[in-house]
Amino acid sequence: KNITRMSFSDLFGSGEHLRNLSHFASIVNLAAVDGEINDDEELLLKRFARKLDISQEEYAKVLENPKSFPLSSYNSVERRLERLHDLFKIIFADHEIDDEEVELVKRYAIGLGFSSQASEGIIKRSIQIFSGQLNFEDYRYLLEKENS
Repeated sequence: KNITRMSFSDLFGSGEHLRNLSHFASIVNLAAVDGEINDDEELLLKRFARKLDISQEEYAKVLENPKSFPLSSYNSVERRLERLHDLFKIIFADHEIDDEEVELVKRYAIGLGFSSQASEGIIKRSIQIFSGQLNFEDYRYLLEKENS
């Protein structure tokens, strides 16, 4: 029997929610990488699902078969940063990120194609930026860049 794999958009529509779902599926894949998802990981996934506005039905579908939603790595650094920026905007919607989330986002960055060392730096900087901890030089640089 020839069974064609359904695409994301066939299952879940398109647009912003589709991107959120893609993020969520990627995160589930990372959590499931070592086999079973333990209770702590499940709590974390539920938190991400809430932040990403994933329905119960979608949550169950992704958890049932995370491998059918592969994490895409990107050749372009720009695209990788776009994906991370997108995810950080969502995570910081409630103005906080905890250590478990940081760890998972770091694995996500590596999954996107950043080296371990690069992802460490990018995550650290992103947290400073998104939590409003910009130093004056960065602040000035962004303002000048905006007005040039």
